[in-house]
Amino acid sequence: MLRVTVVGAAGYIGGELLRLLLGHPEVEVVGAVSSRFPGKRIDGVHPNLRSVTDLAFCSAEETPESDAVFLALPHRVAMTQIEQWRSRAGVVLDLTGDFRLDDTEVFRRYYGEEHLAPQLLGDFVPGLPELYRERLRTADLISVPGCMATAAVLALHPLVTHDLIDLERGAQVDAKTGSSGSGATAGPANLHAERSGAMRVFAPTRHRHEAEISRHLGLPTAMTATGVEAVRGAQTLCHATLRPGADAKAVRRAFRECYAAEPFVRVVAHQRGIYRYPDPKILLGSNFCDVGFALDEDTGRLSAIGALDNLVKGGAGNAVQCLNVRMGLPETLGLTFPGLHPL
Repeated sequence: MLRVTVVGAAGYIGGELLRLLLGHPEVEVVGAVSSRFPGKRIDGVHPNLRSVTDLAFCSAEETPESDAVFLALPHRVAMTQIEQWRSRAGVVLDLTGDFRLDDTEVFRRYYGEEHLAPQLLGDFVPGLPELYRERLRTADLISVPGCMATAAVLALHPLVTHDLIDLERGAQVDAKTGSSGSGATAGPANLHAERSGAMRVFAPTRHRHEAEISRHLGLPTAMTATGVEAVRGAQTLCHATLRPGADAKAVRRAFRECYAAEPFVRVVAHQRGIYRYPDPKILLGSNFCDVGFALDEDTGRLSAIGALDNLVKGGAGNAVQCLNVRMGLPETLGLTFPGLHPL
């Protein structure tokens, strides 16, 4: 059994990690670290875990050594604690934004401060198995991408690898996400009275996931992000220009070839029906990312669509998938829940 620790276990991502790891047949959770709730039972904060575990939150000092540690900390905190956790676990999986970029100047531009552990940026392997599976097999430092970045990268990846879009013109990504993306300690903007009924543009330019998309695809990207009235879910609508000579058939072939063997990416290519395009509603709780596209043949304007649960394939589930890859386990182990419908 793999011994694992979750740091930041009282947050939404931390709770999802616990939910998945407590049900994983090859994992034993030996530590659930919370600076806010040490000594309090886990199910007092995560009521969905009642009768699942008797574990209590612990302090960092109380945690035993682990085979793997998951960092579900606030942004800018992981880089101040990374050496501490590297010494306590063989593999570190970071779910913050601290090590998602490999360039200190780009980090400063998007996060507004200097990186505190720049010597490690190049050592982290991006935690996206669909693009980096072979590197993940031997990685001891793994950085899981952001939820909207994951949806956009998986939606655009087939188009870039098959050279179907104009790379110089880049892509414009319109992203929408539910309130859980702001975390369990979000501020006044996420009070029910302020959030309910709103479609609030919170990042009209330069969202930090924009830099991740550009890094993974080598594609100039402009991104906007909007909060919508949903708790879970993220959807990205990625606009690009098709190269002359390419058509819908070539695009469909590229998606199917890229993802034919991928266990958690589903190509949605229906001509009609309520869910003929990727929709996060039917993915909630699952580790799937659905991708699809729409094409205006007259203008060459292509809209690639990605949808996922921001807390699972956009976070905790993707991290567990990376753990499975790293430890030589079946990649789908502990991650086969298909989502619910209706919901």
